[in-house]
Amino acid sequence: MLALPNDRSDVLIAGGGFAGLALAIALRQSLGADFAVTLVDPYLAQPGQDLRASAVAAAPRRMFEALGAWTAVAEDAQPILDMVVTDSRVDDAARPAFLTFGGEIEPGEPFAHMIENGQLIAALRAKAEAIGVVLSETHVTDFTPEPSRMRARLGDGATIATSLLVAADGARSRLREQAGIVTHGWSYGQSAIVTTVAHERDHHGRAEEHFLPGGPFAILPLRRNRSSIVWTERVQDADRIIALADDEFHHQLEKRFGLRLGDIAVCGPRRAYPLGLWVARSFVADRLALVGDAAHVIHPIAGQGLNMGLRDAAALAESVVDAVRLGLDPGDSRVLERYQTWRRFDTMTMSVSTDVLNRLFSNRSDVLRLARDIGLGLVDRLPQLKRMFIREAAGLVGEVPKLLRGEAL
Repeated sequence: MLALPNDRSDVLIAGGGFAGLALAIALRQSLGADFAVTLVDPYLAQPGQDLRASAVAAAPRRMFEALGAWTAVAEDAQPILDMVVTDSRVDDAARPAFLTFGGEIEPGEPFAHMIENGQLIAALRAKAEAIGVVLSETHVTDFTPEPSRMRARLGDGATIATSLLVAADGARSRLREQAGIVTHGWSYGQSAIVTTVAHERDHHGRAEEHFLPGGPFAILPLRRNRSSIVWTERVQDADRIIALADDEFHHQLEKRFGLRLGDIAVCGPRRAYPLGLWVARSFVADRLALVGDAAHVIHPIAGQGLNMGLRDAAALAESVVDAVRLGLDPGDSRVLERYQTWRRFDTMTMSVSTDVLNRLFSNRSDVLRLARDIGLGLVDRLPQLKRMFIREAAGLVGEVPKLLRGEAL
């Protein structure tokens, strides 16, 4: 990692996850060597700690290609070529498919790829460092808005003046709290059990989402006959399942996974993550912008959490780049208001959609089950409606930022 060269940076980004790194690369590439971008995160010293995998939708994949970061991970990214949705109980002998999706938004272009988080983060870090983004293994402890800049204090004792401070520091964002921005939302009383399994047979790029009474059970294809599991249960059940002995955990997993891919074996750690819906009242403050989980957290039922953060990064990057090229201050309130307006509606729409889906499917009501199965069956018979859903999931609906269209800024 690079040391901070001076006490000034045009943009300071706190948080080295997907959204923070993508934003840093986009700004540096678009505005050149004279535009200083600094990213701080104490976890830069611990690459590869995130053992989860994520579905990168088509639009964010186009963004990574435009940023020159996708080539490094393309061989390890598994295209999702097919998706099947079922609605059943754990002990049902059969799981009929109520809804199927072809996985292409355009010929030869899958609507999503599965990639292990550690690999993609490593590729983004390498790209950021190669183009001159200053990376530092520290954090922002405090900040003070001033008339023409933001003064940030860092964990290593240094201070840095910046035109714009970006909070990309996660769902428990300290910067959001220090800015006095409140969040609204609730816990679902559910946790997502995440692990990786190896299986005997090839998945052929097929993703499966089994809606079970406790919550969705997703099987997401990875390279080399492996799949990522996102298994939603009530918090108390998830805690109990995580604590099971290996053989009993395997038994519970196999009951939900099924035998279509032959014998399975857990080949990664198992962890549980609490689920909720939280949206910041404002995405901006004086010379401060929130991106990613610092701005919003949604249920993983549609696999859109990561992709929403990358949409934030693309929209903020375009807002800042356009302003700087016009000679404007990147932290100007007009720049930040453009970003917030751009992202607010999409965020609320996706938040409401995932909330409704989770409440509709995570229950034991036979009446609701009959109604939703009829609805799924009707959607399955309407190709145009399915195509619209695919494009929405791919991030290609609405006012799409240039980077998400695969265009340079």
